[in-house]
Amino acid sequence: MIPPLIVSEALSRQIDLIAITDHNASANVGAVIKAASDTGLTILPGMELQTREEVHVLCLFDTLEQLETWQAVVNATLPNLENNIEHFGEQFVVDETGDFIRREPRLLLTSSSLTFNEAWQGVTDLGGLFIPAHINRRQNGLLANLGFVPPEIPIEGLEISRHISPEEALKKYPFIKRYPLIQSGDVHLLDSFLGSTHFTLEAPTIAEIRLALKGAGQRTVTIHPC
Repeated sequence: MIPPLIVSEALSRQIDLIAITDHNASANVGAVIKAASDTGLTILPGMELQTREEVHVLCLFDTLEQLETWQAVVNATLPNLENNIEHFGEQFVVDETGDFIRREPRLLLTSSSLTFNEAWQGVTDLGGLFIPAHINRRQNGLLANLGFVPPEIPIEGLEISRHISPEEALKKYPFIKRYPLIQSGDVHLLDSFLGSTHFTLEAPTIAEIRLALKGAGQRTVTIHPC
């Protein structure tokens, strides 16, 4: 998707906080941040990491510097495979206007060698927020791949897909009731944009989101029907 169109679509839907979380990649995050400058839309730098267990997790940060440090860690753990454009599609890197910069030659649609636990530790050490993504999905979901939420890790929140309601998720997986839930669009196309998770925050930061997930003070997290 083109950075200015991402920003425009979010604003048209009265969304004021989004995260850019490409699969194992972050090269386009800076372009979207630049495209959103002076618009009132906050962009959280992030990544959707695929762990060794083939579980997708959201890795969210406050700064590009944190994300770039994390990207270097991930790069060292990805297999050295070349992208096959005919089978997997293009992997473009663009600037803030959407103009082409380069192709990413390395295949990104694969798993890191980082385990779920190692990924949590790495993101946490950098001050980031680690949230298992679309946990109810059969493909790359935490519950389908691991069958449980690792009890030894203090997971701060879980993301459910847009195809299930919080009530349905809790009924199907009652053991997740101890975790705060968020829901996102997992947006790959502009027409699938949605802003179903509403945060009440003092500022659009990882620290504030973390506090909201804990229900601290007047901060809240609520999921609205898609």
